[in-house]
Amino acid sequence: MKALEKFGEYVILMLRTLTIPERWSVFFRQTLKEIYKLGVDSLWIVIFISIFIGSVITIQVSLNIQSPLIPDFTVGYIAREVILLEFSSTIMCLILAGKVGSNIASELGTMRVTEQIDALEIMGVNSANYLILPKLVSFILFIPVLVIISMFFGILGGYLIAFTTDMITVAKYEYGIRYWFAPHYIGYSIIKSMVFAFLIVSISSFFGYHVKGGALQVGKASTNSVVMSSVLILTFDLIMTHLMLTK
Repeated sequence: MKALEKFGEYVILMLRTLTIPERWSVFFRQTLKEIYKLGVDSLWIVIFISIFIGSVITIQVSLNIQSPLIPDFTVGYIAREVILLEFSSTIMCLILAGKVGSNIASELGTMRVTEQIDALEIMGVNSANYLILPKLVSFILFIPVLVIISMFFGILGGYLIAFTTDMITVAKYEYGIRYWFAPHYIGYSIIKSMVFAFLIVSISSFFGYHVKGGALQVGKASTNSVVMSSVLILTFDLIMTHLMLTK
């Protein structure tokens, strides 16, 4: 029953959030700030992790398929498929749930315990719409940029391994990257990531917005938001993969 009650509170909060902004100029200004804070500030971690994960995937695939029956270009092919289908969407969003989700939950939780949200409500402002909607819109709009950048640098990481080691030649790696390429995989990953972005922001906002207590409860809300976001990302990943890729 408690889980059902929490779900009801989440739905009510989202209904309050997903309404037309009262002042569009304020909404656009807040959205631009959130794009920079949630999206642009996450670029460095996306690039750093993507390069190293792309490199690791290439090394591991190369070491595990050393067989005269398997062509060398398969290394590039498998690395591309893993990066495009899972890493740059699902795994990257799990990582961003820790960075972005905890940031949002902590920010809103601090505003709640310091009674800033209560002050907005007293002034007649829809605090959920004013505080959460710009975060929601900005992260959903910017997540495709992060996914594309992650794909590029992940494949680049594999290229660097091919260029600096003798595990695979650059020509065979490049051929594997191009071999039997399905463009719709990029669209599939972007759609998944946008759903995950909604889950990250909405769940983190829910835990932060409903904090009761002090600093200890803010930290607990931040942790709970990351855990719940991660669980739902993996759940929706399974559902969406089945719906969008299986025939």
